[in-house]
Amino acid sequence: MHLTHSAAKSLMIAAQGLHRRPDHPPTKADVLETIRAMGTLQIDTIHVVARSPYLVLWSRLGAYDPAWLDQLLADGALFEYWSHEACFLPIEDYPLYRHRMIAAGSMGWKYSHAWMEEHREDVDRVMNQIKKNGPTRSIEFIRSDGKSNGWWEWKPEKRALQMLHTAGELMVVRRQNFQRIYDLRKRVLPSWNDRRLPPEEEVLRQLGLKAIRALGVTTERWVADYFRTGKRAAKPLVAGLLADGEIIRVDVEGWDLPAYIHPDNLSLAQSAAAGEIVPELTTLLSPFDPLVWDRERALAIFGFDYRLECYTPEPKRRYGYFTLPILHRGELVGRLDAKAHRKEGRFEVKVIHMEQGIKASAGMLADIAGALHECALWHRTPDVVITRSEPAAIAARLQRALDSIGGKRAR
Repeated sequence: MHLTHSAAKSLMIAAQGLHRRPDHPPTKADVLETIRAMGTLQIDTIHVVARSPYLVLWSRLGAYDPAWLDQLLADGALFEYWSHEACFLPIEDYPLYRHRMIAAGSMGWKYSHAWMEEHREDVDRVMNQIKKNGPTRSIEFIRSDGKSNGWWEWKPEKRALQMLHTAGELMVVRRQNFQRIYDLRKRVLPSWNDRRLPPEEEVLRQLGLKAIRALGVTTERWVADYFRTGKRAAKPLVAGLLADGEIIRVDVEGWDLPAYIHPDNLSLAQSAAAGEIVPELTTLLSPFDPLVWDRERALAIFGFDYRLECYTPEPKRRYGYFTLPILHRGELVGRLDAKAHRKEGRFEVKVIHMEQGIKASAGMLADIAGALHECALWHRTPDVVITRSEPAAIAARLQRALDSIGGKRAR
């Protein structure tokens, strides 16, 4: 099968559930199915707007109840572990991550055997408290060493909780004000037995297939990135899946490397090749959305050079602290730096940047204004304030579009 670049882009967007919104009001079941379709939902704590996992779901579902995500975790339909990064994952995929827990020493900074041995007293105290008192938060341990609780100065008990979670001894049973509440794995999954552990080769195969299905169309390199399965393993993995007939090779216009699709997406790919998939959604994306979290892929697919700048010193930032890509009908046309002022009910757009070469038509700006308005209402910050834009004239034009649907005047 041959795909034009445009068809490949539409296929990826459709596989990610970003070509259009569901034709019914979102439900709690839709939240779970969306996570299953993506395979993983990355967690991040920054909340200048909605925290990333909630925003990723909003981009696809529209105005859903964020409490549903919390409930799915508490219900046991999801679990938390390291996937692309720290992620919410469907509970049925737990066997695919158990090898990582058993070999926690290979998880880099997330686990240190030496630290665990050096702080064995703290680790044992944490485990004994949970065994005795049940589910526990880090905040329930009082710091006694006189240090602050900064990023690099976690109290020993918090670090122990994190490492015990990485090692699979603890699981996150729910969150309270987004703080993790841990309990013993044996209490959360009493029926699990490591004798049910699939071979590592089968785990790699299953994760590879999930990545290819979630991406719609992909190169070998992007398969490795999706679940962090390792670049070195990608080549033999993809070759084996192809030889076994479990994936389909396709050619994509302008791509130097072979591309692959999952058989489950064959019909979707044929529709894309026939020009029958026409993305119609305009929405804002989290920086940790699977569509854009791989900088190389975003550049190759969309010509969108994207880097999150929250860790960049402010004087060196080009676009802002937490910029949200703007997806407009299958194209990434810009990015905006926003902040939800929840107490004041105000959604501030500090700056909106349109991509080089994008001609912002009245229809495009109306769609972007609609997405901004919808996002602001979902945040319960209905007053939209646009501070500035690049090009400068965009702010006033976008404001007129917002005014027509009830937005607030630009400043």
